[in-house]
Amino acid sequence: MAHELDDIDRRILRELQADGRLTHQELSDRIGLSPSPCARRIRKLETEGYITGYAARIDEASMGFGFSVFVSVRLDRQVDDRLGSFEREIARCDEVVDCWLMTGSFDYLLRVAVRDLHEFERFLTGRLTRFPGVASIESSIPIRRVKGGTTRLG
Repeated sequence: MAHELDDIDRRILRELQADGRLTHQELSDRIGLSPSPCARRIRKLETEGYITGYAARIDEASMGFGFSVFVSVRLDRQVDDRLGSFEREIARCDEVVDCWLMTGSFDYLLRVAVRDLHEFERFLTGRLTRFPGVASIESSIPIRRVKGGTTRLG
């Protein structure tokens, strides 16, 4: 069972969330703990699943995918085989960068990252609308991100 996080654990997580490339020495200096106990805490946070991995955050716009669309999808039936089929199809779509099973009036919320509106139209009409069981789709285009990119730590 995971241990309760103390202030030092939370400070370690905040620092690593801001810069996952910190050395143990740099992290130790920032949080005021010597490197060995700091390294032990990091290993424990990893083992207990608080830290699930390390990755570079890549700017989608720099990669040519600066146009995001949020897409709400309703299926014709909310049964296991239909949900599973939809999720398998979505997993094969590079354009879909986030997919959430939802409560409420829609079954799924997707975030689609594409080059432009034309590429989104091709994805929508050429793929998404053809998935078995898709009953309705509603798209929303965001104007700008107000907040995002980190995990809640407290």
